[in-house]
Amino acid sequence: MKKNLLRLHTLLVVTILTLVASIPLWAAERQYEWSNVSRIVAVGDVHGDYDQMVKCLKANGVIDDNNKWIGGKTHLVQVGDIMGRGPDSKKAMDLLMDLESQAKDAGGAVHALIGNNDAFMLRGFYQNLYRTESEPYGGMDAFKKAMTAEGKYGKWIRAHNTVIKINDILFLHAGFSPKYATMSLQTINNNITESLGRDIVEDRDGPLSTRHMGEGDDNKVREALLPAIKNFGIQHIVIGHTTTPSQVIELKANGGVIMIDVGMSKTNSSKPGNPAAGPAMSLLIENGRFYAVTPEEKKELMVKKNVSENAMLQQYLLLHVRLPLVSAHL
Repeated sequence: MKKNLLRLHTLLVVTILTLVASIPLWAAERQYEWSNVSRIVAVGDVHGDYDQMVKCLKANGVIDDNNKWIGGKTHLVQVGDIMGRGPDSKKAMDLLMDLESQAKDAGGAVHALIGNNDAFMLRGFYQNLYRTESEPYGGMDAFKKAMTAEGKYGKWIRAHNTVIKINDILFLHAGFSPKYATMSLQTINNNITESLGRDIVEDRDGPLSTRHMGEGDDNKVREALLPAIKNFGIQHIVIGHTTTPSQVIELKANGGVIMIDVGMSKTNSSKPGNPAAGPAMSLLIENGRFYAVTPEEKKELMVKKNVSENAMLQQYLLLHVRLPLVSAHL
């Protein structure tokens, strides 16, 4: 009897250990929020332009001339679309991989978020693959293998988040539409990681593809920003995906949304009708102040402080309720 109980106990323990071991590492260690971070550097869409990305990192004192981490406790956020439309996505990912461990050892962090082009490559949608982008991987067959769940780069991308919160700021690729502004970070990140290339990833209103915040005016932006402020307890949302018309960092809703895709990839101008490449410009958030940084200058952005749900609601009501009432009495 005792032997049978011992065997049963042993079998139970082995079964539990097997189940625990089968849980993906990202599921056990996934983190979405960080607080008390005094310095954040956010880089927009790279699109295979390794050189422009390196310029951004050096301009912010994140790496040295040997491309080694010197950023200390800085949190570096790349908001997705490392891949597509440019030739050197492999070099860019290799550098970010190296910097992840270096930053962690220094007390900092590297957050390489998933963008729509990154997700589409994993899914096998290659319409935005640059004509020579697969060559550094060893050709198209090697590229496809590298993007599988077991491949070096496919595995690395799948291990990352789509949206994160640092202090009172959200970072993600495309932004929010009202449809997703009230979901939890865990739900969004898990759904995208588990269904790359389907459902939420391919949804035009989803956080990888929406233009709701990027192309909408301030009133439309507030439709998603107000519920997001309440849901996530934030003041600002930093996005890429939609290239700013001015090709510099732009603010919407008094800095409630900060657009950092300035079209810096040199191949941005490779298609007829596309403008020339934008500058190697990135966002620096240092001790609560916001700056647009290039290799030539560091310019403070007039981001309104203490953006709150109530303040945003008052602005919305002023535009949509009071003005019609006033005009009715004229």
